[in-house]
Amino acid sequence: MSEVAVKDFILPNEQPVVPLECGTAFANLSAKEKAYAHHLSKASWFGGLVVLIQTSIEAGSLFSILHQVFEHDTVDDLKNQALEVNGLSEDEFQAILVFTCGVYANMGNYKSFGDSKIIPNLAADKLEKFLFTTKAFQRNTDLVKVWNRVKDLVYDLSPKKCHLGLGDKGTTTYFSSNCTSEDADIISRYFKSIQMEGYNNRVIKTEENGVTKYEIRLASVETGSMDGITREPEPFEGYQFCVTRGDYSPLLKLVVEELQKAKNYASNDVEVAMLTEYIKSFTTGSLNDHKNGSRHWVQNKGPVIETYIGFIETYRDPAGMRGEFEGFVAVVNKVMSAKFGTLVAGAENFLPLLPWPSTLETDKYLKPDFTSLDVLTFSGSGIPAGINIPNYGEIRQDEGFKNVSLGNVIPASYKDPNIFFISEEDKQLLITHNTESFELQVGLHELLGHGSGKLFRQNPDGTYNFDMDSVKASLGDEKLSWYEEGETYDSKFSTISSSYEECRAECVGLYLSLNDDVLKIFGHEGDKAQDIIYVNWLSLLLNGSTRAMEFYNPKTQSWMQAHSQARYVILQVLLEAGQGLVKVAKVIGSDGKDDFLLSLDRTKISTVGKEAIGNFLRKLQIYKSTGNLEAARVMYAKYSEVSSTGPYPFAEWRSLILEKKQPRKIFVQSNTCLEGEAVRLLEYSANVSGMIQSWNERFDTSSVVHQALEALWHKDEPFFS
Repeated sequence: MSEVAVKDFILPNEQPVVPLECGTAFANLSAKEKAYAHHLSKASWFGGLVVLIQTSIEAGSLFSILHQVFEHDTVDDLKNQALEVNGLSEDEFQAILVFTCGVYANMGNYKSFGDSKIIPNLAADKLEKFLFTTKAFQRNTDLVKVWNRVKDLVYDLSPKKCHLGLGDKGTTTYFSSNCTSEDADIISRYFKSIQMEGYNNRVIKTEENGVTKYEIRLASVETGSMDGITREPEPFEGYQFCVTRGDYSPLLKLVVEELQKAKNYASNDVEVAMLTEYIKSFTTGSLNDHKNGSRHWVQNKGPVIETYIGFIETYRDPAGMRGEFEGFVAVVNKVMSAKFGTLVAGAENFLPLLPWPSTLETDKYLKPDFTSLDVLTFSGSGIPAGINIPNYGEIRQDEGFKNVSLGNVIPASYKDPNIFFISEEDKQLLITHNTESFELQVGLHELLGHGSGKLFRQNPDGTYNFDMDSVKASLGDEKLSWYEEGETYDSKFSTISSSYEECRAECVGLYLSLNDDVLKIFGHEGDKAQDIIYVNWLSLLLNGSTRAMEFYNPKTQSWMQAHSQARYVILQVLLEAGQGLVKVAKVIGSDGKDDFLLSLDRTKISTVGKEAIGNFLRKLQIYKSTGNLEAARVMYAKYSEVSSTGPYPFAEWRSLILEKKQPRKIFVQSNTCLEGEAVRLLEYSANVSGMIQSWNERFDTSSVVHQALEALWHKDEPFFS
């Protein structure tokens, strides 16, 4: 592996770290609300550790090593030891701090955004020498064994270990290491046959007496068989399948204990019922119980403390079905939430503006709760700017959903921006309006993007949830098809499901951001409104043309991040529209070196741009509504292609673009602690030391956590190494 290539897998010593501020919001809570938030946060953090096990075989052990090292020594003491005893340079010690923060922030040694590996920016022997002289290693000699078994994995940059993926495309712990994409297809067919969804399980493949066996391992505290949840070994297509439970058991036990405590501080019966169902789900492994909890969550309108927890987003499962554990706790921002409430109130007027036939829209719009939240806690591999949940299709379409904009994440994300590849004038416009334009895009993306559109389904009794004749007439030349019993959008669209859906939602945001009434809701009129539109479109195209390139793997010709692929696709659609709307080209920069420049003609956004996005968005929705995977895959693959020829050779430009890539910011989150019966907020400095301190103080039962991670290593090692 060349030195240049290694740089793609390290975090720079200048890694930006920013605070996720929530002090004002937390101070306005009552004592009961603070206690509720405290125990929900604890549950979320314990559950977030599951992501380590979902990321790589070595991530749990690596986390345990780093956490114990910084738990027993201050950063200053460790620095003195590193420089004076171990002979490290200040840069090498800083690299240890930055790597530790990277593992904490991503909940593992692979980036949450892009799924590429993170390795320490110092030699393995130097890191080892440092570790072995720390108090943690001197007090706990077992740590030497833990390090010895994972150190090669930590630094391994062989092709399969560079990125998350399945088979030859990367590494994953959603499937045992001997699984391929063909295995994933077989398992998907089995799921359809028994009407099972994949959110809360992993797959173990073994061979015995010439027979391939698949164990579907459900996440739960309890182990052993249970009627209606586990399944005894049974044949399917010549293979043997069984469904067991008990995955992540020691960590989920800690989650359940904190959720039980949170119930004592719930503000209403709906919250109690919601937590009761979550507890049942995590205890028994029942996905239906989590769905029932989600139903209560949808009905809990306008809570002061908003929370959601479980196996949620499917971005990192190579098959697009299994959810990564996630938990958040946040406080409602009433001012921004009022704007979103107005958007919800007008949603039924905005939906008919979308460029697809009314037959493709839900029969009745279920007005969701849409709030802006100041995040107190967000556990998992990364923090988004907005969320539309639950992801269970039958609940979203038939019962409702919620939209969440994480208000304090947006300004933190744009703190101290470094912007390249656009003109100086555009740069200043982005700096001025980025936060407000992104709030607009998030609102439209979540509410009217993910919250729109109908899936055509065949019901168990053979009837359909749509009128055959009217739908046929509205589709024109497009094929009419539907989702059969046992099929969901995620299971059918599988590997492209996440990116395709994010693309659809982004297009909705762009399309409706042109509407004057929408802009007025967010307080934008006149010249400022036009600037907001321009910045919204320009920012997405900038992400799709430059920042997206980091998340494309030229060796496998595959995309490693759903949102980045979606934005690149939109860029290609608008480039195809022509007429001078978007221009991208290689130029000579002010330093005399090759550079890259993107420009957008703002006078053509509402004409050329709107028409192009509208036509594309119509096709996206038709293929999704009808479950027409074949047509969707062909179209999406066309726009996803990164070519080395033609007028826009992004494959050739990629290295030029990556020379100026900027690391994603790491957020320092607050903690809460109990002082008697009172809950206090703990805040930290916005630097690597503050980040590490926040994780030192996050678990008051750290020994239990380390024991749990060690137990899970021994359970997984035979199948995932």
